[in-house]
Amino acid sequence: MILDEIHRLPGIFQTLRGLIDQRKRKGKRTGQFLLLGSASIDLLQQSAETLAGRIAYMELTPFLDNEVIGLVPDVRSALWVRGGFQNSFLAETESESFEWRTAFIQTYLDRDVPSLGPRIPTKTLHRFWQMLAHNQGQMLNAAQLAAGLGISSQTVARYLDVMVNLLLVRRLQPWSANVGKRLVRSPRIYVRDSGLPHTLLGIRDQETLLGHPVVGASWEGMLIENILSMVPTSPPAWFYRTAVGAVIDLVLEVKPNQRWAIEIKRSLGDPKPRKGFFIGCEDIGAIKQIVLYPGDETFKLDAKTEVMPLRTLLSKILPELTA
Repeated sequence: MILDEIHRLPGIFQTLRGLIDQRKRKGKRTGQFLLLGSASIDLLQQSAETLAGRIAYMELTPFLDNEVIGLVPDVRSALWVRGGFQNSFLAETESESFEWRTAFIQTYLDRDVPSLGPRIPTKTLHRFWQMLAHNQGQMLNAAQLAAGLGISSQTVARYLDVMVNLLLVRRLQPWSANVGKRLVRSPRIYVRDSGLPHTLLGIRDQETLLGHPVVGASWEGMLIENILSMVPTSPPAWFYRTAVGAVIDLVLEVKPNQRWAIEIKRSLGDPKPRKGFFIGCEDIGAIKQIVLYPGDETFKLDAKTEVMPLRTLLSKILPELTA
């Protein structure tokens, strides 16, 4: 039985618990109900408490890179500019895609967010979301955001928790192991679907995006989101940055104490990382050093560092995680 919009009737969980237990006694142990709905914080907590041991959660993301091959011309650029929401990605024109995303953002703020629990003024949350888009891929500066919104840093933290819990924003934590160096402690923040920050910033097409200051962070955010969403069991993931400039965009621990260091470059011409990447790789003891770029070929920069497209990385990492 499929129950959609389950967040509109949270009291049903107690009834479901009785039905599930009744069916389990008859030998029907799994696959009885498919519950669909938006990610309400209160709903997730209530379902976890009421249906403990009886429920499993799956996050359904917008389209990812491996799901859209061949759907539209220049699929990689379309996914980057428009994002992965179906109606946005498959729109006939860039204008229609942009208009759909604009309506989605407004509807989500006006109707969906209030119905999911948080009581935050719509205009304030829109401005906060817009500020996060301006700071895509940057380290969180709560004091700066608070000053811009006229609120406290504690309120900024609460707003961010709401956006993270609603699966709209990803908070990538910094590497925190003791390596004998001063490490950055603030997380990096990404608006998860790449089409949404473009809409919040008024970026309608690829030509405008390529001339915008957010272009590099936007590309980085899209690849990080695809990597962390496409792997079957999300490995521990961080970014690495020291106070003196050693930087790794993404650190994945594919197996205990086996770390892959990933640098993301948008340039086709010169994908070689800066010196800080190699220093960071030594600091964390990376067993693989990978540079992702928008080309199609795979080649080595040196004995330890390989350049490849996203799909090649995923073909390498999936067997490691499932072995």
